[in-house]
Amino acid sequence: MNDLSKMDLVKYFDDERKSLPVTLQKDRLCSLIKKNETLIIIGETGSGKTTQIPQIVYENILGPDEDVVVTQPRRVAAISLAERVSYEVNTEIGDLVGYRVRFIDKTNHFTKIKFMTDGMLLRTAILEKSLSAYGCVILDEAHERTVNTDLLFGIVKRVQNSRKNSSNPLKVIVMSATMNADLFADYFGNAQIVYLQGRLHDIKIFHAKKNVEDYFHDTFVTIFQLHKEAPERHDFLVFLTGQEEIENMALAIEHVNQDPSLRNYPVIKVRTLYASLPTNEQLKVFMSLEPNEFARKIILSTNIAETSVTLTGIKYVIDCGKVKVRCFHPETSMDALKVENISQAQAEQRAGRAGRESDGYCYRIYSKQQYDEMTKDPVPEILRCNLGNVVLQILAMNMDPYKFDFINKPSTDAIEQAYNMLGNLGATKNSILTDMGHKMTKFPLDPRYSKIILSSVNYGCMEDIVNIVSILSTDSIFVSSLSEKKKKQAEDAHTKFKSSVSDHIMLLKTFRSYRKIRKESKSSWCDDNFLNLRNLEYADRAREQLLDICRYLHLPIGQSCGDNFDPIRKCLLTGFFENLAYLNQEKKYITVNAKKECKIHPTSTLFHSYPHCVLYTEIIETSQPYMKYITVIDKEWLIDVVPNVHQRHNYQVLMNSEL
Repeated sequence: MNDLSKMDLVKYFDDERKSLPVTLQKDRLCSLIKKNETLIIIGETGSGKTTQIPQIVYENILGPDEDVVVTQPRRVAAISLAERVSYEVNTEIGDLVGYRVRFIDKTNHFTKIKFMTDGMLLRTAILEKSLSAYGCVILDEAHERTVNTDLLFGIVKRVQNSRKNSSNPLKVIVMSATMNADLFADYFGNAQIVYLQGRLHDIKIFHAKKNVEDYFHDTFVTIFQLHKEAPERHDFLVFLTGQEEIENMALAIEHVNQDPSLRNYPVIKVRTLYASLPTNEQLKVFMSLEPNEFARKIILSTNIAETSVTLTGIKYVIDCGKVKVRCFHPETSMDALKVENISQAQAEQRAGRAGRESDGYCYRIYSKQQYDEMTKDPVPEILRCNLGNVVLQILAMNMDPYKFDFINKPSTDAIEQAYNMLGNLGATKNSILTDMGHKMTKFPLDPRYSKIILSSVNYGCMEDIVNIVSILSTDSIFVSSLSEKKKKQAEDAHTKFKSSVSDHIMLLKTFRSYRKIRKESKSSWCDDNFLNLRNLEYADRAREQLLDICRYLHLPIGQSCGDNFDPIRKCLLTGFFENLAYLNQEKKYITVNAKKECKIHPTSTLFHSYPHCVLYTEIIETSQPYMKYITVIDKEWLIDVVPNVHQRHNYQVLMNSEL
């Protein structure tokens, strides 16, 4: 599919979809969807459920004024699926078929099949509580149980009940490749369950002979062992945990691939897949190699490739056994991004990608013992995350978080912790949204980011704070996957952006410089400065949307503090005053709230320095907890910036601390 014309692609997709299990059962599915207000569809990988069922609903079920919306947990899946379906129906993206993800809207008045991230549909439900434009809501990849998906279950169930006896009842379809179907069927009042057979072939699974400690190294070694043994045109899918890890692996593969000893083996074509990848880069993973090319495609992906997208040509899966998840501990107020073991259900999903088109192989970079010690299913995100944004959104819909109809109800402690955070941010008072809280709901952001944008008006630095938040909305803008020689060049190039007091200021200075460069020169400028153009472009789009929201709220646009960065540092404190750490007499950082020992992340501009008090954006836990994105704070600012600081015991420890 490298250089196919649009008509060639339409024919290619048309021929392929005729043999899909969903297409072969179209009449049965139509009958079931018409008969049931809620349908639970379990479809194996390759069944065609995600691309075909929205079309079936649009063509056979809905009225002329009704739309169908399909939710996805990730933006890359929403975009690629919309692109795929638009090709199948032979229209331009944004016409009959479109998508909406955070900071990008490719829909118009005529769009009838809409792919959205679950977060975007959630925001739609806040603004338009009856979801009246939609005749059918399809909640796809339900097994992933993201926070937004769990919220949507409760909201869609409520909307469905309210529209039950109206002229436009709402149909709900819950879809997944694998999940506890009975749990969802019971939740929706004993809903009908349908099982669709996929096209799964035999898969041989191999485990590591002994417990693995360095999964990255062992994954790399396995890739080249198999590369030397596997026939050409047998493509690999490799599961890793995140963008940085993927790019480091890609660089390592490209480096070894230049070794003369490998010239008799197929040429390796590395493709990457992760959430912040631009659309044109995402689509490369779906493109086949040239027919006569002596090559092998190796796709390096996060867990997005478990079920969200269908990749053709995969014969070998290499599973590192890890996934990056965000965990929150209410008792300590600690919010950390951790690399953890996957569940057994995720392991089976990953293995299944090797049997999509023919018999395949799965190599697990973990032993059978390690597999047996994995949990059976992943813990739903709603039970392990900071509920601040969840409570804020529920309140925005005039609902009680304690009474919300969750499939798995979070603990009372977690909800109370969220209320405390929102109260401290000024978003709620006596469990009711304040004017500040209502404004915060307009932003598709964590409440702490919304707060610093709104606070920036008082500090005269809105332009600067919006720029910083935009950069923090994407992955790292600094290229890190480099050889030793180029690492030194990158460090020298980044020196001009550095700040002695703040990573956030360094991000701002970099983004300011990027935005001054002419559009046609941005790519070469980024190359020269070892910056990630894709992530900077995403940040630029995020910035425009955030400024649009600021204009909607009649906030003053264009305020900047220039080179006086103290107002920015104080403004950051208005949202992240819970994320403080101080240096004790042993020169170790202790978080103020959790009393947890942590270190400054090696990528920080403040690494190797020891400021007394710092603010951090997040904690990342690998071998130990690291604070990421650091800003030096003057502890005397707490009296002016942090509400009721003298009444907080934790802050008194910081205020009284001395080196």
